[in-house]
Amino acid sequence: MISFLIGIIEEKRDSVLILNVNGVGYELTVSANTLSSLPLPGETVKVFTHLAVREDDVSLYGFSSTEERDLFFRLITVSGVGPKMAISILSGLSLSDLVVAIMKEDSKLLSKIKGLGKKTAERICLELKDKLNDMPVEDDYELDFDYDESAVQMATDTLISLGINKNEAYKLARAHASNNATAEEIISKSLRGYQG
Repeated sequence: MISFLIGIIEEKRDSVLILNVNGVGYELTVSANTLSSLPLPGETVKVFTHLAVREDDVSLYGFSSTEERDLFFRLITVSGVGPKMAISILSGLSLSDLVVAIMKEDSKLLSKIKGLGKKTAERICLELKDKLNDMPVEDDYELDFDYDESAVQMATDTLISLGINKNEAYKLARAHASNNATAEEIISKSLRGYQG
């Protein structure tokens, strides 16, 4: 089992990280959160990993923290959630947002993540809500649900048209959507905070 890799970042692109470990290039599938938290190509990093072996596929998944990997392991225990779906879910919200949404059984918020249907979102909440008490959540952490969904969607579409990938665009828009901000305000704040 490969627990982690330490190597030089060769390439970062939509959900893929190429890591040069002593001359061997490892291709890892990673979440948008991990991708955005890693430094630029040429830098040395430690990435926690999970090797998924199936009859027709061997894939290596990478995580910037053990907490993200722990949540990944819990997500793939849910029926209908495979490793690729788990990475999409981890890309859709920040780790704290995701943990709080599952614990509060907010399947509505979860089902807004690209590729995650309502039934699967409900199943995740049902099966994991009591199993995340040890996950890190900032003190007094509250999700702000007072936002205009159509403004978030418009902002997300605009951010995608500017070259930001879908999950990252939605995450940015959600993060800046509090207090019923307009689509323009969300886009403006999102771009100010975006480090592409």
